[in-house]
Amino acid sequence: MNNMEKLSLHPNLDCFAPATDAEKEYMVQMRPSTTFFKDGLKRLKKNKVAVVSFFVIILVTLSAIILPMFWPYSYDKMLGVNPGKPVDSSFNNLAPFQYGKTELKRMDAGEKVFPHIFGTDAQGRDYFIRVVYGARVSLSVGFFASLIVLIIGLTVGSIAGYCGGKVDLVIMRIVDIIYSLPDMLMIILLSTVLKSALTDLIAGTVLEKLGVNMISLFIVFGLLYWVSMSRQIRGQILSLREQEYVLAARATGAPGKWIILKHLLPNCISVVVISTALQIPSAIFTESYLSFLGLGVNAPMPSLGSLASDALNGLNTYPSRLVIPAIAISLIVLSLNLFGDGLRDAFDPKLNS
Repeated sequence: MNNMEKLSLHPNLDCFAPATDAEKEYMVQMRPSTTFFKDGLKRLKKNKVAVVSFFVIILVTLSAIILPMFWPYSYDKMLGVNPGKPVDSSFNNLAPFQYGKTELKRMDAGEKVFPHIFGTDAQGRDYFIRVVYGARVSLSVGFFASLIVLIIGLTVGSIAGYCGGKVDLVIMRIVDIIYSLPDMLMIILLSTVLKSALTDLIAGTVLEKLGVNMISLFIVFGLLYWVSMSRQIRGQILSLREQEYVLAARATGAPGKWIILKHLLPNCISVVVISTALQIPSAIFTESYLSFLGLGVNAPMPSLGSLASDALNGLNTYPSRLVIPAIAISLIVLSLNLFGDGLRDAFDPKLNS
């Protein structure tokens, strides 16, 4: 090859061998496009414990919603009490799959009677539907209380992290004060105080159907349980607000609210999902604990905690009435915790780096 050929801008095609079919196939293979959430879902699906826990949560939730619609017994119906007829006490304290005298007569006459799977309580109410309805109440409290915590924690944490300075200092000192308070003592104290304060306030309104205890429970969660969420969101936003895209948005004159909603919070979504998933079992456990102490839902509406509390009176004679709601609480809380841990393992970048 002479000097002119070396300086030529035209390549010599003889120097390039054609690619083989195997090389062509290798070159056209491209990795499918993916996102952070797709990668997270792949990791979550590999976690068998989290997947099983998720299906348990779905099964329990659907059962709590659908079963009361079709079950032949109501959670507040005393089976031995009928208008114009004497009280049939044989329905009280039935063992699982036992029947009252009236039902036995109907069965002898050839009529089919739906069994009492978990028996009945001391007032002749079907215990299975009360456990199912109690699970519905406990799950509802857990989900709605976590939603309240999410809204307050997200708002306060975003403001503290983005504004910084004195605003951040004041908010964090409030968070520290709330953190220093004994949780259960404050919950019991606030529930008692709010119960007496709300009784006259909600009388004759739609909120009266929820009951004073339920409303005070939501207020307690809103006052005390947002601090952990706000701290996590604040920490994320403090690290994100110095990123180039945030600085560019500030340079263009974008308002702080727009920057938080469009740039910062979408990048905190993994922290939000994980924290909320782990907050739900904590809320359910707290509701069950308060209901056990008599500060939860109003009778005759059951919750798993109030069922366990009522079962203490006949613990030696009817231990299953305490064991059944205790197992239900343990199953729900354990499944939610395991699923929350699976979400954290799958979506937390620090654990997957």
